[in-house]
Order: sequence, then structure tokens, then C-alpha cells
Amino acid sequence: MGTLPELFQAWFAARNWAPRPHQLALMGAVQAGASALLVAPTGGGKTLAGFLPSLVDLHERPRPEGKGSLHTLYISPLKALAVDIARNLTAPVEAMGLPIRIETRTGDTPANRRARQRTDPPNFLLTTPESLALLLTLPDAAEMFAGLHAIVVDEIHALAGTKRGDQLSLGLARLATLAPDARRIGLSATVAHPTPLRAFLSPTGRPEDVALVQGAPGAAPSLDILLPEGRLPWGGHMGLASMPEVYRRIRGAGVTIVFVNTRAQSELCFQALWRLNDDNLPIGLHHGSLTVEQRRKVEAAMADGRLRAVVATASLDLGIDWGAVDQVVQVGAPKGVSRLLQRIGRANHRMDEASQAVLVPANRFEVIECVAARQAIAAEELDGDPPRDGGLDVLCQHILACAVAGPFHPNDLYAEILRAAPYAGLTRRDFDDALRFVEDGGYALQSYDRFRRLFRDAEGMIHIRGPAAARQLRMNLGTIVETPLIKVRLRGGPVLGEVEEWFVSTLTVGDCFIFAGQMLRFEGLDALACLVSRGGEGDPRVPAYAGSRMPLTTHLAARVRGILHDPKSWPALPEPVREWLRLQQHASIMPPRDGLLVETFPRGDRWFLVAYCFEGRLAHQTLGMLVTKRMERLGMAPLGYLATDYVLACWSAFEPQGIERLFEEDILGEELEAWMAESSMLRRTFRNIATIAGLIEKNHPGQEKSGRAMTMNADLIYDVLRRHEPDHILLRATRREAAAGLTDVARISLLLARARAGGIRHMVLDRASPLSVPALIEEGREWVAGGAQDALLAEAADLVAEATDGADLFNEILANVTESIPARGDRDRVRRPRDPKRRNARFIRSAPKNMGVPQ
Repeated sequence: MGTLPELFQAWFAARNWAPRPHQLALMGAVQAGASALLVAPTGGGKTLAGFLPSLVDLHERPRPEGKGSLHTLYISPLKALAVDIARNLTAPVEAMGLPIRIETRTGDTPANRRARQRTDPPNFLLTTPESLALLLTLPDAAEMFAGLHAIVVDEIHALAGTKRGDQLSLGLARLATLAPDARRIGLSATVAHPTPLRAFLSPTGRPEDVALVQGAPGAAPSLDILLPEGRLPWGGHMGLASMPEVYRRIRGAGVTIVFVNTRAQSELCFQALWRLNDDNLPIGLHHGSLTVEQRRKVEAAMADGRLRAVVATASLDLGIDWGAVDQVVQVGAPKGVSRLLQRIGRANHRMDEASQAVLVPANRFEVIECVAARQAIAAEELDGDPPRDGGLDVLCQHILACAVAGPFHPNDLYAEILRAAPYAGLTRRDFDDALRFVEDGGYALQSYDRFRRLFRDAEGMIHIRGPAAARQLRMNLGTIVETPLIKVRLRGGPVLGEVEEWFVSTLTVGDCFIFAGQMLRFEGLDALACLVSRGGEGDPRVPAYAGSRMPLTTHLAARVRGILHDPKSWPALPEPVREWLRLQQHASIMPPRDGLLVETFPRGDRWFLVAYCFEGRLAHQTLGMLVTKRMERLGMAPLGYLATDYVLACWSAFEPQGIERLFEEDILGEELEAWMAESSMLRRTFRNIATIAGLIEKNHPGQEKSGRAMTMNADLIYDVLRRHEPDHILLRATRREAAAGLTDVARISLLLARARAGGIRHMVLDRASPLSVPALIEEGREWVAGGAQDALLAEAADLVAEATDGADLFNEILANVTESIPARGDRDRVRRPRDPKRRNARFIRSAPKNMGVPQ
């Protein structure tokens, strides 16, 4: 255990606090000269624990001003979190009169402050992976970081295993060269795989060089499941049917965070709550597509206690300490236990008091998922995948960044990179090919001057070719590659945020959509923005964002299968769900815990195949492409497929036969290769990789390329490389990422292995089963040829009526599922409540002009 000086002990005592055991244990590890990973519950003082050794060290050995003053570097995945930590650290520093300067360095930091930080850095610099990468390109980076004593990585679990984490790991490896004595501290509340995280944090890439400090578990959260008072929806994923109950929860509490899973869902839920807000409660909106100014206003209003609720996406998942939050409401299934615990921890933010949280499932399958998540939390089980190997595109960007900072020898840089855990297995061939690409583009592109960025001198040292290459690198640095965005600007007013370019391309003048908590009318485009005005008539749309849907974790999916398979666990489910499962037993069988249930049934002149895979939407989407390709090869004439988090459904002109052949493990061979060669996915993946690697420039001095221009450029280069250099490093990176990431092949492989080991149960039915109905009314279907949905749903309701011999239930289910279906081509349209007392026009007139932003 570490010890605290008397000044610090007095500070704790003045607040009736005592240092927690894990805080002292971390102090002890650091004072012994070790790096350490601290895993402790939210509200347990992790951030203070991470900074305490530095606070004590600077108390005992103050740093003089100047370039050697930087003592501790704090790295956060969120700019907002860095700002929040700076504010919270200032209080103890001022209270104890410590001679410590604390500043942030993010994309929002003014240019004059950034310039001053280079010559006179603060003692504590709080930053993000992207800003750190930019700092490391500076020619005086070695001097700036030479005296660095400590590195604190907050929410480390949110970075490891991502491309931002790859970038950070390479930056940490560079810091190990510039400041070899700097210790490292990692902080997290939810760690499913501590050993890989210790390796990620390690200066050597070896986990044994990082101590693990485990905090005592906090109070178990109080976790309720909230259902709508009316019918429990069979399908859909927005949860709007429960908004009256959510509003009553908000009204009965002090401060509430309403978490949702997507930005589109946040807009819809926010609108629904404002329709119900007869009490004029201050309710805010927070998601990543709003402007920085709007998000900061909401964050400040929450910190000051001026909001009763905020509807938020993952933009507020991590770490911001709002101790006054009374409860967290999760609308929609959580998709992961660790993710849910992270969100629940925002309530109270005190580890000794139970956090109050409410789960609001949007449909019947989500009820089961919420029950499974509650059981996993009670059993103290976490989920999440271990970190993957580092990306080659990030490696290319890092090589260029190192050259911008100063000359290097390839052997030295290769040895340095191997100390970053994600790149510990990097082959010399991959490194040399990446270096060759950064030098001149590779064999197929070397004749183009624009790709010639590095050169070698007589001693083999690598140099940047000129200031233009350095400028381009700094303008395009980073690993976050978004779908092209366009600003939304009120005509004659401010910018509200950004939506994706494809969404704007579908609008015509006069169309209405909901964004930033407001009803907006599309007025047209100017050179820089989508112009809108407030108000409008007709059904509004809501922008959706590519890749925003969270995948179901393997661990939680296994628990869902276990609940479905074991009727003894059904008493934990509400009666409507139990009745639904009993109907399934009557009409078919339940999905097995291991193995695979596949149902086939006819409707009209088509056959439907529904496979209960439970491997997440991303894996099911890829599996659907592979299965339909094999169905086509076997002469079943597939017509389309759809994927949810729970099932895969395909439909075909002929009855599916030989089901086992559709789910053989060799489907990941020939069919996968054929699909990847034909699909546009490889081109999209290549575009993102080429952007990160620096082949495609998003930003150029004085201009920004449109998404269409970038796509055309990327497609041309992709075709050239495939024809003339098929083994190019970026094509290898594209194939590797497509196979291992975007297509979720690993989970498909697990599913197929589970089906082989546990057996495939094929049930041939005469109509849709109760469990198949939610999938067939799910939004986001991939129709290849249109179909009459109402007839299918009538058949499903017929089946339920026959099983229960009850006309009332027949009518209820038919009405329920029919209301759940959006019109074809209108999947993103808002379904307004049919309440004649609250017309939308009245809502627009009475609601504040800037609902999502506190005044």
C-alpha cells in the first residue's frame, strides 16, 4: 500500500473521506516504479487514483516553468471527458495550494494556447489520441516530452481493440522512446479481458510488466424493466410506445439521463418526450452529430443542475461525473453487459450507493435480452471481445507522422513499433511494405509525384520529402473516417449540426425532417450547407447514420438462448412474453441453447426460412448474403433476406431443402470469396483504409473534398491496384479488415461450429411461427423483390388464434403487428401517436425554439 503526505490526508479528512484501498494500492505500485491497470467500479475515485501519484510527486518536487514542465499526460477517448476531468482536478489542486497547472489540448483548443503549450507546457496536459498523435509530429516533440513522468489512459477498454486504440498504442510506443522512464496508468470500470489490456498499456507490450490493481465491487445497481401500459410491441427497435412511462419516471426524479442506441432514436425519443411534456420540464438532447457548442451547452446545463433530463447516445457513455444524476433510463436493449454497466454508472456516480436504472425494451425479444442482461449483472459477468491486431492503415499513417517529426532509421522504428501490443506480431514484410507505400505509393503508383512523400539518404535514414507532405499529414491525421457529412444551417441563423450526405440527397424542397430536437423544412443547398427553416407540414423524417447500430455481444446472446431454451427461467419474464413463448412451443419448438433451429413455411407463392442464430445483426447480414448465394447455387431461387440481432430470415421461390447444406462451415470459403469479390463492401472498406493511410486526402488546403469525389478517386485507385499490384499493402489491409471486422466472420464461424456440434433442428411449418413474427415486421429489411406484408401478418395472427382459440388475442396481435410496419420506402419516417388532443402543429407552436439546447 502506498502512503499519502500529511497535506493530502488532511484534504481527505476535511471532506469526511478516506482514501480507498485501491487508491492506496495504486499509489504503492507506482511508488515502487511499476505501471499499473486499475479496475474499479464507477464512482470509486478511479480518476483521482490515477492522478494521486502525480499530485504527490509534484507536491514534493515542483517543476519549473518552461519546456521541461510537462509531468503527466492524461489521455481520454472523449474531448468532453478531458474538459470535465480538468474541472474536477482543479478543486483539490486549489484547495491544497499545489503548484500545478492543468490544461486541455483537444481540437477545440485555441491556436494561441496550443502555441504557448509548445514552449511552456502545463504540468498536467489532458488530451485525446488524435491530439497526442498531432503533438508527436512536432519537430520539438522530443524536447516537449523528455521530462514526462506519467501517462494516464482513462476508459482504456473503450480504446483498446479499435483503430483509435491502434493509433494510441503507436503513440505510446513513440513516447517510450522519447520518455523511457514515464510510468503508465490505465483506468477502467468494465474490463472483461484484463491481460490484453495490461499488454496494451505496457511499455514493452508484455502484460507481466503492468501490475493489476482490482478495486472492491461497488453496490449492485437497482435495475427495473419498464414495459408500456398498452400492448407490448412484437417488432421495432425505437421504444416509442414506452415514452409515456419514461416521461413519468423523469417527472418523478431529480435528474435523468435517457440513453438510446442510435442518433436517429435519440431524435425520435426526444420528440416523443416533448409531446408529453405538459409540465415544461427542461429536457436536453446530446449526440455526436450536434455542433460542439450545442453539446457543451447541454453538458454545462447538466453540470449546473439546470436540466431534468437529457436524451443521449454513446456520446455521454464515458466518465463524465454528474453526481446529481438520480437515474439512468436505457431505451432499447443494451446489446452488451459491460456497455450497460458503463451507462448505469452515470447515476449517482458513487460506488457505495446503488445506481438507479431502468431498462425499456422496444419489443418482445428485447425483453428477453434485458432480463438476460439483468441476470448477467447480478452474476457480476462482463462481456466484450479481446483486442484484435493493429491495422496496417494506421501503421502507414504513423510511419508518415514519424517522418514529419524527424528522420528515422527503419530498423529503429520497426523495433519501436513491436513494443506496441497490437503490433507485437507485425512481420518485417508488412512493415517494409507499409514503409514502401508511404515512400512512393508502391510499385503501381510510384510514377505519380503526389504519392512520393519520403526519401532515403545515403545512410538509410528516412526523411519527409517536403513541407507539403507534412502539412497534408497534419490536416488528415486521425482514424475516424465518417460517411461524408454536410452541415445543417438555419436560413439566416446558426449551424445546428451535421447529417450524412446521402440523407440530404434524398430530400426535395419542402420535405420535413427532425434534427437537433426541432422540426425542420428543407429549403435547398448552398455551397457549404443544407439550408433549413423551422416548422413544416407532412410526415417528418429522421436522419439515420451508417454504422450507428450496436451489435449484440456473444455473451449476452448466449444468455438469451439459455432463457429461451429453459422454461424454468420463464417466470422472470412478463406474462405477454411468457404467453408468446408458450405459443411457440405449441406451433414449433424453442431454439436450442446449442445447435440451431431453422423454420421453413410457405406464404402464397413464396417460402420463408427463419434461422434463430443469435449472433448479432452484423454477422446475420453477412450470413444472409452467404446463405442466399448458396441457395441460388442449389436452385432455390432466393428472393431476399433480412437480419435482426436475433434471427436471419430468407425468402425464396422454391421450398428450401437440405437445410444442413445451407449452414455448412465451408460456406465461409467459396461463397464468402465470391461475395466479397462481387460486393461493393471491399470498395467501401478500401476507401476508409486509403483515407487513414494517407492515399486519399479528405482535407486539402483551402478546400474539402466531397464524398462523391473521394469515392470516385478511391474506386479508380482500387481498380489500378487490383489490376497491377494485387498484393499491395492496402489491398491486403482491405481484405483482412473485411474478413475479420466488417463481415463479423469470426461470429459466423462460431455459429456454424455450434450448429454442427449441437445439430440443426429443421421445422417445416404450414405458416409463420410466433417467434418468427418480430423478425418479419422488423424495420431495415433487405427486400430483393417486394411482398405483401399484411397477408403474412394475418397468417401469423391466424396461427396465434388457432393456438389459443381466442378471437380477442387474434385482433390484438394483428393490430399490433400491423401498426409496427412502416410503409415501404418510408423506413425512417416518424410514426406520430394517434392522439387528437396533441396535434403536431400544436407541438411545433408551443415547444421552445431550441428544445435540445438550454438557453
